[in-house]
Amino acid sequence: MNLAQTNVIPDDSVIINVSVFAAFVLITLFIVYRVSNRGTTSDYFVAGSAFSGAQNGVALSGDYLSAASFLGIAGAIAIYGYDGFLYSIGFLVAWLVNLLLLAERTRNTGRFTMGDVLSFRMKQRPVRAAAATSTLAITIMYMIAQIAGAGGLVALLLNVHGRFGQMLVMVGVGAVMMVYVLVGGMKGTTWVQIIKAAMLVLSAVLITIFLFGKFSYSMTELLNAAADNNPHGRAIFAPGAQYGKSDLTKLDFISLSLALVLGVGGLPHVLMRFYTVPNAREARRSVVWATWTMAIFYLCTLIIGYGASALVGSEAILAAPGAENSAAPLLAYEIGGTVLLGIISAVAFATILAVVAGLTLTASASFAHDVYASVVRGGDVDSDRVVWVARVTALVIGAASILGGILVIGQNVAFLVGLAFAFAASANLSTLLYTLFWKRFNTTGTLWGIYSGLISCLVLVLFSPVVSGSSDSIIPSVDFAFFPLKNPGIVSIPISFLFAAIGTFVGKPEGDSERQAEMEVRSLTGIGSRTG
Repeated sequence: MNLAQTNVIPDDSVIINVSVFAAFVLITLFIVYRVSNRGTTSDYFVAGSAFSGAQNGVALSGDYLSAASFLGIAGAIAIYGYDGFLYSIGFLVAWLVNLLLLAERTRNTGRFTMGDVLSFRMKQRPVRAAAATSTLAITIMYMIAQIAGAGGLVALLLNVHGRFGQMLVMVGVGAVMMVYVLVGGMKGTTWVQIIKAAMLVLSAVLITIFLFGKFSYSMTELLNAAADNNPHGRAIFAPGAQYGKSDLTKLDFISLSLALVLGVGGLPHVLMRFYTVPNAREARRSVVWATWTMAIFYLCTLIIGYGASALVGSEAILAAPGAENSAAPLLAYEIGGTVLLGIISAVAFATILAVVAGLTLTASASFAHDVYASVVRGGDVDSDRVVWVARVTALVIGAASILGGILVIGQNVAFLVGLAFAFAASANLSTLLYTLFWKRFNTTGTLWGIYSGLISCLVLVLFSPVVSGSSDSIIPSVDFAFFPLKNPGIVSIPISFLFAAIGTFVGKPEGDSERQAEMEVRSLTGIGSRTG
């Protein structure tokens, strides 16, 4: 029996799914409560910078391997083959930017948030406000993708087929996520990420091994079966099944690639993790550990995606609730029945829950630290009040993300995360690199870079086929799409770099040469960096 074709989840599978997920939530909530720090802002935001590079690296991979990686990429490979695997390549190669350019310097220069780095030698209030604005926008966009993934997954796994039912599930996932953040802070959230990353990678490896067993451990047999069960045939082994249909789709692929490769360097929740380790050396080790962990996982997703095409079939996957996002769970059912489906369901839920918790903590920390403490109160505020503001902000951000997730039900979550990467690369990467490497860079350039990238990216998305003008748009009944590409990175990223440079020459040079010299020395050596 093919699960996707019947669209019916066996009752025992539903019970297993709920039981395993409930057990994971209860166990991790207990761990979060036990390890949480209830002290200073440093304890709440960056766990007192007490994690090792290995621990933080696994947590980084847990923060990064989201619903897009587990559900969206596997589905994209199952439907489009090679073109779907390009997501994996982009997500992985992007870490070179962090390893070579950002990890060490960011750790040495900042304290809690990206705003600390950008405002180090600039005017504090406008730059911190701009950094917080971009952080909130990127985080909410990223969280919308995760919440949407939760809705589609539950529709498949718990026999929740109605839109209202999916909405209730999104509210439930969001509520549990907020508990993690409110109770545990960064330390609790980090341990959840570590546990979740270990579960996710182990599950991917086990599915890969079981899948190979179905085909006598022959990669050739698996790939031939995948081609036979896919409308694209052997075209899934070469570029072009999704992005080679026209010059426009090829350009869209280039735009997506730029966003994926450059976006990681601007993701606020990734940058914030560099502050949870005691020094720059451990920050570099974090990136190395994260890269190897993710490389193993993404190799497994290649096999899982083609395996889903071979055993389930692309047509059955698209017909199932959750569409492309259902490929990995459906494959798990074909390989191991209800038990393996239940385990994979719980891992997918845990993935979404843990990533959303990390994102929420980052956004709430940025608002509390950069806006409330530094802009509104001018630094004259006690740590308990800052933590309280962060917790209230977490509630607001969680509610906004749930509403956004409801609007994009049915979209591939890997694609939605690609949009979040475009926002990150457009708003943050140019200003981070210029701040760290260009002495002439000033406050005007920082503000022009952040806002031009953020606004151009938002406008292009709103007037693209993502929102209207296409059968798979968020609003398919109308057409106001004048921008033809689904990912705006190829336009918005250069705009940010260009406007940041123009703003630098338009604005007055920053007069504090001693502060510039201090930043250069600190970013290179770590001398004078603060952790408390």
